[in-house]
Formats: sequence, structure tokens, C-alpha cells
Amino acid sequence: MLFEHWIIDVLQQCRTVTGACNLLNLNWEQAWGVMQRAVERGQARKQPQAIAHLGVDEKAFRKGHSYMTVVCDLDRSAVEYVAEDRTSESLAEYYRSLSPQHLNAIEAVAMDMWNPYVRATLDCVPLAADKIVYDRFHIMNHMNDAVNKVRVQEHRVLTSQGDDALKGTKYWWLYTYDHVPDKYLRAFESVRDQNLRTSRAWAIKETLRNLWEYRSVAWARKFFKHWFGWARRSRLSPVKDIAAMLKRRLANILTYCDHQITNAVAEGLNSKIMAIKRLAGGYRNKENFKTAIYFFCGQLDLYPR
Repeated sequence: MLFEHWIIDVLQQCRTVTGACNLLNLNWEQAWGVMQRAVERGQARKQPQAIAHLGVDEKAFRKGHSYMTVVCDLDRSAVEYVAEDRTSESLAEYYRSLSPQHLNAIEAVAMDMWNPYVRATLDCVPLAADKIVYDRFHIMNHMNDAVNKVRVQEHRVLTSQGDDALKGTKYWWLYTYDHVPDKYLRAFESVRDQNLRTSRAWAIKETLRNLWEYRSVAWARKFFKHWFGWARRSRLSPVKDIAAMLKRRLANILTYCDHQITNAVAEGLNSKIMAIKRLAGGYRNKENFKTAIYFFCGQLDLYPR
């Protein structure tokens, strides 16, 4: 038992089964067996508890649209549930595992605007229409994509005219102004201050960030109305498309004013999961990947006793 306790500690520190094997002179099956038993113990000991704030996100298992659904407790920064695929059923299965009392205890669910997750939450969680919060980081990623599309289109036109103003600037437009690296700041300001369509798209994107400064739904709605008018008049098709999408989903963007949660914790856990996957060189199957996620990110009671 003491040795198994030590193996678990080494696995947690190495983040890879191979690394632990090299340090402890074990073969892969022995170390992996310890990890599997630890997760089984942790899951068996886990007591049902009310979770106020959930985060729902997808995780790519491998290239080719192979995904997994990850549900986390935003307050504890812990993975609660992992399911194959990213369908409504993937998430609904988690909700069905909860008691009516624990379903009622859910105060808010942060997620991206993926319709299957929305449907599962509306179907399973009481009063879910007021509890779903579309994640600001996913929304800003959509805006970044729109800015990049504008940049690509404009760069093609400028290049054909012999103008390289946008050459090498791809990543500059993805930053907020405060986070542009110092070594690029002067060059970025020089390009930004030109009369470019990309500059206009970037300004619209950056202004949208102010939406999440509001605590009043009424004032946030008023701000969005003005911002939407600007975006619609911009004559930038990618920006107009995203603005129209946000307007259709505005109700569950403005729920942030009441709940003030984002999927930042889930994104942090996703980064940790990606690091684990990268260090391991991938996993043989989804069950092994799920075991690793629970072992490293589930905050389970893993040790034998």
C-alpha cells in the first residue's frame, strides 16, 4: 500500500506513465494498473454533492472530429464527468446521474453556443433558460475569427496592389491592446492607425469586451444595441455575421450579469488535459484518456487505505 501510494505521487508529478516507469523501474502495465485502481477507488469514494456552477466544454481526442465532453465544477476547479462525443446525449447522461435535489442546486452553467449542449441543459436542468451563460472567451474567439477573415481578405487585395502593410501581422490583431507584446507595439500602432478594414474590425471586437463590465442587464442590453448597430453598419461581412449570431443568442449572453461566471476554469483544465495528452504522446483509446483525466484533474481520493 505504501509503495502504491508512492507510485501515485510519482505519476502525479511526472504526468506520464512512462516517466514514472523509468523512475520506479516498473513496466507500463504495472504503472497503468495503479492509475486505474486509483481512479476506481476515487470514484467509489466520491460522495454526491451540490454543485452551484458548472462548466461544459469539448475536448478533442484526436484529429478528425473525434471529441469528448468534459463537465467541471467551476468552484472547485475539478473535472466531474467525461463522456464520449459532444452530443446532447453526452451531456444529458451526466444530468440524469444527478438527483432532483442536486439538479435544482445548479445555479448556472457556462458553455459555448454548441446547440446539443444547450438542448441537453434545457431538457434536464430546472429553469435552465435563466441559468445558461454563454462563455465570453468563446464569444471573443468568434470575434477573433471574424477579424482574421477580414485581415485575410484585405491582405489579398493590398498584396495585389503591391502593399505589404498587413504582412506578418496575423497574431497582432488577436491581442487586446494592453497585451500586445512590447516588441510589436509600435509597429502594431502604426498599422492599426491606418484607414484599414482590419483596423475597423479590430476596434469593433475590442469594444465588445466592455459588455462584460456591466452588472445590470438593462444597461448591458443598451450597450449591445449600440455595438450591434456599429457592427451592422461596418460593411464587414464576417463581423456582421458574428454580430447577428450574438443578437440571436443575446439572452444567454446577458445572463452573465446575474451569474458572473465564465469557462476560464474549464479552459484551464483543458490546457492541463492537453499537456497531459501531449506528454503521453496520445492515448490508445478514449477509456484510457478518460482515466487519465480523472486521475490528474478529478480531485479524487486516490490513495489506498
